[in-house]
Amino acid sequence: MFEAFWRETGDAAELVIPGWQTMSYFSDVGNVCWFMEPLFDQQVRRLHRTVGNAAVDGYHVLVGTGSTQLFMAALYALSPADADQPTSVVSTAPYYSSYPAVTDFLRSGLFRWAGDANSFVGDSYIELVCSPNNPDGAIRDAVLSSGAGKAVHDLAYYWPQYTPITRRADHDIMLFTVSKSTGHAGTRIGWALVKDREVARRMTKFVELNTIGVSKDSQLRAAKVLGAVSDGYDVGGGGASRHRLFDFGRRKMVERWRMLREAAAASGAFSLPAETSGQCNFANETAANNPAFAWLRCDREDVEDCAGFLRGHKILTRSGNQFGADPRYVRVSMLDRDDAYDIFISRLASLK
Repeated sequence: MFEAFWRETGDAAELVIPGWQTMSYFSDVGNVCWFMEPLFDQQVRRLHRTVGNAAVDGYHVLVGTGSTQLFMAALYALSPADADQPTSVVSTAPYYSSYPAVTDFLRSGLFRWAGDANSFVGDSYIELVCSPNNPDGAIRDAVLSSGAGKAVHDLAYYWPQYTPITRRADHDIMLFTVSKSTGHAGTRIGWALVKDREVARRMTKFVELNTIGVSKDSQLRAAKVLGAVSDGYDVGGGGASRHRLFDFGRRKMVERWRMLREAAAASGAFSLPAETSGQCNFANETAANNPAFAWLRCDREDVEDCAGFLRGHKILTRSGNQFGADPRYVRVSMLDRDDAYDIFISRLASLK
């Protein structure tokens, strides 16, 4: 969806890297995250200050190969090495389908997936809080409270194109990614904002042992892209006349959700979560929540597997059972190119 925007920005986000540059493993040996490019650190902090969606003062910025690597690094950093049992990892259902898969992939002795946070019993845990939530777009807070428990806040979708920016988040560990903020999924860059220095050091150690740092070329490209986004809103630098990513994204998401709700109503066979809104401090106006994914329910009594039903009509989705939920629900991406999205809407509206 974001390709159209970036095609119009000209050289604002273009980058040339000389052959001699970025050859060393090291970037800033004085930083906890010693392989992070200083320019990337600067542009991450600048963008959060521009949007107002997360606090950066007093935080360590860490870079990862996507936020998934940093999610794994957080599990490693928060799990006691001398515990008798693996630390339980939980999240409120419906939860992001990759949480259980990534948590248990290596069958680590440090942590293990323990399912829905609402049904968890115990004092020691790591709770994953995705807000706005993937897959249903709900605004989430931690549901567990224990002195021995820890929380990791996945804020990949807490950007103005998807949801009102109602507060400056200031959690202990916050994860973000360029794939959802700017659309550059192929750059494979995510970042974490971490309060505690020792946790930041342990997360950095995980990335060091896992991949010996993060591609500097990708970091520099991400820094250039994030800088271009901030430039669009830099009033002192003439931002009013420049391309504005979040304005573009918000318009696209509002239109796409309008089309989807009309198609679901025309079909009569599907339902969607009720629309919610809030005061957006970034846009300085009331804005609706327009999630990156639609949590679609098939209401036909003869359909128990909504994903299978839609697949039979050439609509590819992800089943609710992959998110710890009822298979009558599916997750639908709202971020495809215009032509693909238009085909999806046409096919959905035709189903009765």
